[in-house]
Amino acid sequence: MEDYASTDEEYYYGEDECDRDSLDGLEEEESEIQSANRKDSSSKVITKDSLLAAQKDDLQRVMDSLSLKEHHARTLLIHYRWDVNKVFSVFVEKGTDKLYKEAGVIVEELNDLSSFHFSMCQVCMEDVPANEMTAMDCGHCFCNNCWTEHFIVKINEGQSKRISCMAHKCNTICDEGKIRNLVCTSQPDLVEKFDRFLLESYIEDNSRVKWCPSVPHCGNAIRVEDDKYCEVECACGMQFCFSCSLEAHSPCSCLMWDRWTRKCQNESATVNWITVHTKPCPSCHKLVEKSGGCNLVTCICGQHFCWLCAKATGSAHTWDNIEGHSCGRYTKEQGKNLERGKMDLFRYIHYHNRYKAHTESLEAEVHLKEKIQMKISKLEAGESALKDFSWVVNGLYRLFRSRRFLSYSYPFAYYMFGDDLFKNEMTKKEREIKQNLFDDQQQQLEANIEKLSMVLEEPFDVYAEDNLIDTRMKIIALSKITDDLCKKLYECIESDLLGPLQQAIHIIAPYKSIGVEKASKLS
Repeated sequence: MEDYASTDEEYYYGEDECDRDSLDGLEEEESEIQSANRKDSSSKVITKDSLLAAQKDDLQRVMDSLSLKEHHARTLLIHYRWDVNKVFSVFVEKGTDKLYKEAGVIVEELNDLSSFHFSMCQVCMEDVPANEMTAMDCGHCFCNNCWTEHFIVKINEGQSKRISCMAHKCNTICDEGKIRNLVCTSQPDLVEKFDRFLLESYIEDNSRVKWCPSVPHCGNAIRVEDDKYCEVECACGMQFCFSCSLEAHSPCSCLMWDRWTRKCQNESATVNWITVHTKPCPSCHKLVEKSGGCNLVTCICGQHFCWLCAKATGSAHTWDNIEGHSCGRYTKEQGKNLERGKMDLFRYIHYHNRYKAHTESLEAEVHLKEKIQMKISKLEAGESALKDFSWVVNGLYRLFRSRRFLSYSYPFAYYMFGDDLFKNEMTKKEREIKQNLFDDQQQQLEANIEKLSMVLEEPFDVYAEDNLIDTRMKIIALSKITDDLCKKLYECIESDLLGPLQQAIHIIAPYKSIGVEKASKLS
C-alpha cells in the first residue's frame, strides 16, 4: 500500500500506523457520522399540505399560553415575525399591556352596539341602522359598507395580513372573522385571497421560514429551528444558504458570495477568453496562448513556465509533473510588474481558474455515483469476502463534500486576502502570515482530495481479494484525512481569519462532515 500523506505529519497514514484494526475504527466512526445524518434533522420541509398544520402549531402555543383567540394570536405572531419565543420574551419583560399595544391587539369585546348612542357613520356621514354597523375590538364603529370598501382596498393592495382600523390614528388590527363576513357578502372570491395571504404570512413574515429558491419553484418552504446561518437541502434536492437564499456557498460569507457571483457575471466574457486562451509570461509578462496539450509552455522570450500557475520552471518534465515544481497558491510576485488594473484582473483569473476547475470536477464526479453503484452490484454478486461496501459510498460523499468546500474556498481567499473588504482590518504583515497559513492548509486538502478521487475511480470491482482490501483501506483512510483537513481549514477560517475581524457581517454556515443538511418533511 502506498503512503498517503500530506506535508503535515498529523495526516500521515502509512502501512505501519494505519493497520486494518485502526481502519476498522475509522470505518465505525464514519458509520456513526452517516447514522447521525439519518436522524431527524433540525430543519423541516413545509409543503402546501403541511403549511396550515405548521401555522396552527405556533398559533396554538400562543393561544394556550396567553389565553387568546386565534385572530389575536395571529396578529401578535405576524407582528413578531412568527417568533413564538420573541412573543413570550416580550411578555415576560414588558407585560401583556405593552405586548398587545406594540402589536395593535385589543382583547376586550366591544361588540354590543346598544352602548353606542349614534346611528351616523363617521366615514360616509350617513344615518345607518344599528344592525348595519360593526364595531371592532378598539370600540370604533362604522357602517358595514364603509368597512367593506376599506377591507377590499387593503386586500387588493396586498395589505390584508394586518388591516388596521379606519379611525384616525388607531393602530388596532381588525378582527379577521369580521373581515371575512363583510367581504364575503360583496366579493366572495376576495375572501379566498385574504385567507391565502394569512396562510402564506407564516412564510413571508417568518424569520425562521423561507421559500425554497428552486427554479421552477417546487412549492416547498424550509423552516429552521436554530441558527439562520446554515445551509439546507430541500426535498426537491435544492441546496441553498438559508441566510441569503443563494446556493450553498460556505466558507464564503453571504456578502463575499454575492460579490463573487456579480463579478463573475460582469467579467465573464473577457475573463473566459483570457482564462481559456492566454497566460502572462513570468519573465516578460506578455500574454501567451497555449497551442498544445502539455502544461509546460514556452514564451517567445525563451522562458519556460507552468500553464496552471504561470510560475517559471525548467524544461524537464513528464506527462503529469514538472521537475521540482508544484503549484496552487497565488502570490503577488506573479503580477508585480503589471499595471494596477491588469494585476487585479490577473489575480481574479488565478482564483477564478481554480474555483472553476474544482466546480467542473465536482460536476464530473457526480457521474461517479452511478459507476460506484454498478461496481458495488458487481462485487455483491461475486464471491468477495467483503459483504459491506458502505465504505465506498461514504468515500464518495466525502469526496463531494470536500470538493465543494475546496471550490468555494477560492472565492473566499480572493476577498479575504485582497485589498477590498478587509484593507483596514489587517496589516500587510498579518495578511501575509495568514495567507501563508491558509494556502498551506488549502493545498494539503487539495492534494488529498485528488488522491481520494483517483482511488474511487479505480476499477476495484475486478481486483483480486488482497487488492480490494487494500483499496478499502485507502478509501477509508483518505476519507478520514480529507474530513480532518476540511475541519482544520474551516477552523482556520472561522477562528484565525474571520474571528478577529471587527466586522461581524461575515458569518459562515458551520462545517458538517455529512454535507448540507437534508431537511425532513414536516408531518
